Amino acid sequence: MSESPVIERIRTRLSEVLDPEIRLPITQLGMVGAIHVDEAGAAEIRIKLTIEGCPMRSRIIDDVTAAAVRAEGVTTASVELGVMTPEERAELKDQLRGGESGRIIRFAQPDSLTRVYAVASGKGGVGKSTVTVNLACALAAEGLKVGLIDADIHGFSVPGLMGITDKPTRLDEMILPPVAHGVKTISIGMFLDGNQAVAWRGPMLHRAVEQFLTDVHFGDLDVLLLDLPPGTGDIAISVAQLLPGSELLVVTTPQAAASTIAERAGGLSTQTEQKVTGVVENMGPMTLPDGTTLDLFGTGGGQIVADRLTEQLEISVPLLGSVPLDTRLRQAGDDGAPVVLSAPDSPSGVALREIASRMARRPRSLAERRLPFGPA
Repeated sequence: MSESPVIERIRTRLSEVLDPEIRLPITQLGMVGAIHVDEAGAAEIRIKLTIEGCPMRSRIIDDVTAAAVRAEGVTTASVELGVMTPEERAELKDQLRGGESGRIIRFAQPDSLTRVYAVASGKGGVGKSTVTVNLACALAAEGLKVGLIDADIHGFSVPGLMGITDKPTRLDEMILPPVAHGVKTISIGMFLDGNQAVAWRGPMLHRAVEQFLTDVHFGDLDVLLLDLPPGTGDIAISVAQLLPGSELLVVTTPQAAASTIAERAGGLSTQTEQKVTGVVENMGPMTLPDGTTLDLFGTGGGQIVADRLTEQLEISVPLLGSVPLDTRLRQAGDDGAPVVLSAPDSPSGVALREIASRMARRPRSLAERRLPFGPA
């Protein structure tokens, strides 16, 4: 039996409502159940949540209600929440996996068009996580679909820098990451209570990164960034093994002590066969109100790293930009409001957005990738 025109118009409007976690239309995900409309135009809509304790239920109710009342012929709308059956949930998981079976790393497949950047530094304290978070948010602001993995298991800081307090949602063994500022984000810190320490050794660290890449549903991404721990230890090696097509983005400060160590992080690519996409200098010289320049950590370290890596690797490794010292960058991190969004015209905000713009202009390409078909 065909539906009435007003119900069809409601379904059309509901196709504009995205699930807050999966970021696909709720109509496409099979979340919309029965719809009833009386003669006065009062609509009753049944929505099937993926799990019983869905943390986004209030937002879904608000979005569905707002969309339904925009349909011609609807005066009011109410939402009744239900939960998917195990069969419906299994069908949804198959749909999200695109028919793929087993636990695979989609971003490591030959046909993946996602650019994967592993953000590395030789030492801690250079602002690598701050740079990673801001680049992710700036890329998302340019309209790209972006994912972010906090791979610094022992020193995780991404949830705080992003202002994320939501927990990931589990769809059986599948994990749906929280979305903040348009970026799908996952971190071990989201699974811990309070400021709990993580005391894991090599195999467990590898397993954690592998689970982020296999069990977390990011969907189709243009860019995936991984915030690596400092140095060239277990996780850096695991990422290179799990994501052989990933590119290294090296972060340093201008001072010689940091740039010398940062060179080692980029030099790891000679063993892992990763490409070094460029160098970002953080905590660079800042311009004071009187027009003078304060180079608290010296000058030129980023360019030195880029030049040395270019010579060592025998490929062009550019300095993508220098991010000046800026109190607003620090304050934005403390507030969980990335500076590229909260103060985009600040010196650091401008510099980070320019770096992200250079990264965004690099097209996704299948060049030099083996495709899953051949001549007949």
